[in-house]
This record gives sequence, C-alpha cells and structure tokens, in this order.
Amino acid sequence: MSNQLLSRALKIVGLLALSVALVVPSVNAAPAKSSAKRAIVKKPHFAKATASKKVASTRKSVRFEASVKTARSKRPSIIQALVPAIPSFGQLAGLHGAIDPLDLKSSVALVIDQDTREVLFSKNDHAVLPIASLTKLMTGVIISGARLPMDEMITVTQDDVDTEKHSRSRLSVGATLSRGELLHLALMSSENRAAHALGRTYPGGMATFVSLMNAKAKMLGMHDTSYAEPTGLSSRNQSSAQDLAALVNAAHGDPMLRELTTSPGYQVAVGNRTLQYNNTNRLVKNPDWDIGLQKTGYINEAGQCLVMQTRIAGRKLIMVFLDSAGKMSRLGDAERVRRWVEANPVTEQKLKLSASSKQISG
Repeated sequence: MSNQLLSRALKIVGLLALSVALVVPSVNAAPAKSSAKRAIVKKPHFAKATASKKVASTRKSVRFEASVKTARSKRPSIIQALVPAIPSFGQLAGLHGAIDPLDLKSSVALVIDQDTREVLFSKNDHAVLPIASLTKLMTGVIISGARLPMDEMITVTQDDVDTEKHSRSRLSVGATLSRGELLHLALMSSENRAAHALGRTYPGGMATFVSLMNAKAKMLGMHDTSYAEPTGLSSRNQSSAQDLAALVNAAHGDPMLRELTTSPGYQVAVGNRTLQYNNTNRLVKNPDWDIGLQKTGYINEAGQCLVMQTRIAGRKLIMVFLDSAGKMSRLGDAERVRRWVEANPVTEQKLKLSASSKQISG
C-alpha cells in the first residue's frame, strides 16, 4: 500500500516538475518577446514621427515660399498704384521745380484781373502743355457760336467710343440725346462721348470742326494753342496759361456757356433710365465762391487742370492752373489764391514769379 502511495507521489512530483519546466521558459521568454515587440513598434513610430515632422516642415516651407511669392507679386501693383503710369509733360520738363510764394501744387498758374488785364500771379505761364478736357471749353465756343438747333437729336455711335485712353462713359452706343443735352454734359461733367458726338455731327464733319477750333484760337490770339480733336483725350491738344486766360475771357461772354459750365447737376433721360450727372468742379456748390465760368480737365500727360472766372474781393479774376499733382490739389491751389487775394489790399496784390523752367513747344 505504501509502495502505491509512494509511486503516486513520485508521479505528482514529476508532473509538477514538468509543469514548472514548461512554464518557466515561457515566462522568461515573454519579456524578450515583449521587448522585441516594443522595439519593433518603436522603430516604425519613430520613423513616422520624423516623417511627419519633415512633412510639417515642408508644408511650412511651401506656405512661407508661397507667401513670399504672393507678397512679391503684390509689391509691383502697390508701387504702380503710387507712381503714375505716364509722367506729365510738366514733370518731364522739370516745371515742378519752380518755387512760388504761395506754394502751389500746379506747375503752371496764372491769375489776372479780367477788367484791367493786370497780372496778379504768374508761374510758368508761357509753358505749352497738354490741356486735357479744358479742350471742351473751345468745343462749347464753336457749338454755341454756330447757332445750331439745340433740340436736334443726336445718337451716340461706336465712333464716339474712346479708343485712345479707353475712358468710361455712361452714354452707351445707341443713346440719343439733344444737342443741348450733349453740350450740357460735355461742359459740366466732361462727358467725352458727348463732346465727340458734337464734333462728329457738326456740318462738314469732324475735320471741319477741328479746323474751326484752331481758327478760333488764332482769332483770339492763342498762338501757342493747337487742337487735334474736341474731347481733350489726345495729348496733342496743347496750350499755355496765357492762351487759356484769353479763351476763358471769350467764353465768359457767352451766357449759355456760363450757365452750363457752372450748373451743379443735370438729369438726362436715356431710354428707360434717368441719369444724374454732377459738376466735376465741386467749388460751384461752395457758398464762398462766386464762379462765372469754369472747366476742369485731366489726363496723365496734362495732370490736373482747372480754369475759372470768379469774383473775389470785388474783383473779377481769371484763374488758370495746369499740371497739378493730386486730384484735389487744383482746387486747393484755387483756395490758396482766393485767400491771398482777400488778405491783401488791391495795391499790394501784384505778385509775379518768373518761370525759370524750360518752355515746352507744341
């Protein structure tokens, strides 16, 4: 019996020993496998992290380079917006270098007493420059003097579209207005298609109209003046401050031109629409000013221009400002002259400045 118990005990011990032998290697092996697994896992994880950093760095680099390229691409447009695409003739001739006591922004200026012809102020007044839409004042002189029917209807055509400066117009091709309406828009709002249509439909056509403009200039003693077309879009339309003062004086004698150039606003019916136009010179609405006739003008070659007949301190004056730098500077120059005239007695209002800049020939 004891032998049987001993035999069973030995078997149990053997089984236990075998179990321990089997379990212990597997337990010892587990950390190795786990370590191996961690090593295997760590390497791909480390590689992915590095790759992701490289991708992120690459993306940042791409974004930075793109932003730099965008900034570089924007810089020229900013510079172009600040610098005029085409310098004015006055700038090219160095006329802005002339210094005057009133520190005007216009490179050419002239102020004269309309009654006595006394020159109160002058600056480069004999320089011959493009005059932009000041041209339309002569256009008005020719149309008004011809005594053509102002109620005659005229249709805007493709020929009236500006192909030189590509300026905009609210008068579409096919729009029909009376001659009087077209003249009103040309003189008050400087409407280019209106001015061109007036010249195109003049008896004898555009060539006849332009020849009459030049003939009238000679008759008024405007020897430095030449016209190529009736709008002023062409830089070949040129004059001097002295000549323009003579034109303003002549135009001021026409009641219709006085009324149309100083009209604050005007409405015209074009098809089913009613268009509101306003004067290009805001001084006509200013109660501090008594303006009898005026005209503004601008193209790159001419700069900002302004001519006026006005009454200041009891005197009728003619003012001419050409080649002014800045949209509002021509009006600012007019204000400076007005304040100067008001602040000085008549006997002390003589203030001349000889222009040392070279005159430009037309």
